Amino acid sequence: METIYTIPINEAFEDAIEQKEKGIAVCPFCTVAKKLEEDELDLILGASMMEPDIRVKTNEQGFCTDCFGKMVRRQKRLPLALMLESHLKELHGFLSKKGIFGTSPEKATKRLVTLQGDCYVCNKVKINLKRMMANAVHMWDTDGEFVKKVRDQKMICLEHLTGILVAAENLNKKKYAALYEDFSTPAYRYLEELCGDVSHFCKKFDYRYEDEPWGNSKDSVERSIRYLVGEKAEK
Repeated sequence: METIYTIPINEAFEDAIEQKEKGIAVCPFCTVAKKLEEDELDLILGASMMEPDIRVKTNEQGFCTDCFGKMVRRQKRLPLALMLESHLKELHGFLSKKGIFGTSPEKATKRLVTLQGDCYVCNKVKINLKRMMANAVHMWDTDGEFVKKVRDQKMICLEHLTGILVAAENLNKKKYAALYEDFSTPAYRYLEELCGDVSHFCKKFDYRYEDEPWGNSKDSVERSIRYLVGEKAEK
């Protein structure tokens, strides 16, 4: 029986299988992560913007360069400006001569490094994706149909293969080995495909192979990067 916790995962895995039939490799967990990020960006520029507890967190954590860019592209300039106004005022008080600029360089540097590496949206996505990974482990352990969907994937990127294996560490040894087999097989199979495609791409720059067809190698560089580090929400 599908629930609010399983529907997004099932939909992502089913969509990835449909894309596979078209010859397109999609990591289902990348799809889940993109949806989580898009939902969070919509919330932060909408209903969540004026909630006091969330405003406290956004003031403290701020946003990374990528998330700021995605918010700007949503063309909701007033909500973004109101959030920036609050965040800048917080920073002004924090960074004033009475704040870290009035302390030792070492303390100031430590706090600024923490601030630069923080992002409210990224933090929320990480927390929610971790929960999704735990749900996926439970689905694999209790739903035979979901196991079939896992085995039928064309690709699972290394970032999210790592995440699902970490989420499954509490399984007993036998189940963990079985889960590892099911999730790592499409990851390894696609790795073999990429090795061949990238090698062929490189050969095409050798005059001896200029008359050979490109095959599936033309976009092999981009596909390899998506496989290694995952596909981020918006470029």
